[in-house]
Amino acid sequence: MAAAGAEARGAWCVPCLVSLDTLQELCRKEMLTCKSIGITKRNLNNYEVEYLCDYKVEKDMEYYLVKWKGWPDSTNTWEPLQNLKCPLLLQQFYNDKHNYLSQVKKCKAIIPKYNNKALKPAIAEYIVKKAKQRIALQRWQEELNRRKNHKGMIFVENTVDLEGPPSDFYYINEYKPAPGISLVNEATFGCSCTDCFFEKCCPAEAGVLLAYNKNQQIRIPPGTPIYECNSRCQCGPDCPNRIVQKGTQYSLCIFRTSNGCGWGVKTLVKIKRMSFVMEYVGEVITSEEAERRGQFYDNKGITYLFDLDYESDEFTVDAARYGNVSHFVNHSCDPNLQVFNVFIDNLDTRLPRIALFSTRTINAGEELTFDYQMKGSGDVSSDSIDHSPAKKRVRTICKCGAVTCRGYLN
Repeated sequence: MAAAGAEARGAWCVPCLVSLDTLQELCRKEMLTCKSIGITKRNLNNYEVEYLCDYKVEKDMEYYLVKWKGWPDSTNTWEPLQNLKCPLLLQQFYNDKHNYLSQVKKCKAIIPKYNNKALKPAIAEYIVKKAKQRIALQRWQEELNRRKNHKGMIFVENTVDLEGPPSDFYYINEYKPAPGISLVNEATFGCSCTDCFFEKCCPAEAGVLLAYNKNQQIRIPPGTPIYECNSRCQCGPDCPNRIVQKGTQYSLCIFRTSNGCGWGVKTLVKIKRMSFVMEYVGEVITSEEAERRGQFYDNKGITYLFDLDYESDEFTVDAARYGNVSHFVNHSCDPNLQVFNVFIDNLDTRLPRIALFSTRTINAGEELTFDYQMKGSGDVSSDSIDHSPAKKRVRTICKCGAVTCRGYLN
């Protein structure tokens, strides 16, 4: 429930779940102040250019239609160029106009004759949509960074189309158990090592090797589980056997792909080979529920189900609605990320955490990918391995473009 309290004229209620800008616009329209949303007597009548909507020339003077930040569209005004002290917004305005004309030309459509004295309505409409999209993506980016609990920053970019933030996606940092599923997040025992790299440690107790070398790179083959030190261990946060639990250390960008694959993820920094990049998280559901959802997702051509079958096939992670950056990582038949099963506080072998490590050096600006048919075993088999547990599948065409492309995602 969102409410704006008007100091001078009493309480004033508005519909819940509206945006901050909408609240500010409603306040200013009714001349109400509300400190909690940033509308005070001092700035009630402030005017700040949010974006430029249109352009015209009258009597040899250039005018721009201005959308004022925190004010409704009904208050938009035509302002002469000399009144605008916003070179970045002016540059963005002309960049958007140029992009629109370029797209029309690429589509071999009829390019509207450019009138130096006014913009065609279609161009002005596109410019406004891009401005609104840019604002929406910026807010989404800020929300993602508020919610994430790891060091690496998250950026959002769309230079391809008018798609905005997904409407039904909720960012989470760890597994979200579905009703009836219990996740034990407290270990029952831990190590007492003074130097976990050299001493007998949690991996040895589990009968496996320490997963990392001194450079924090994974040194075990795919299919080998990772046992990290946990909350019961006496070692500190700098322990060399605490890598996945520290979260993503790299700045990543969710970006709109130009090959029809929707959103993707690219790294903004160089990632060394065999380094931990991110976890795959989502809602933990039963395999039976995954079967039902899988049929629905297949019909929509989307794939977000990941079977947790390290020792059994009881549970699946569904990242369709709840997930982290990994939700947006695309498939490739020749991926640069590899899947590993990880156990930290929860040692239930039916519920491993899923970690993605780089298979090679990944340069800044390169898209991150993993094989949707790959599991913690490291194997890929169309007969025994399936990113979704559904048996009767609607086959989804693969667009990865790799030389070794199998042609389908499933």
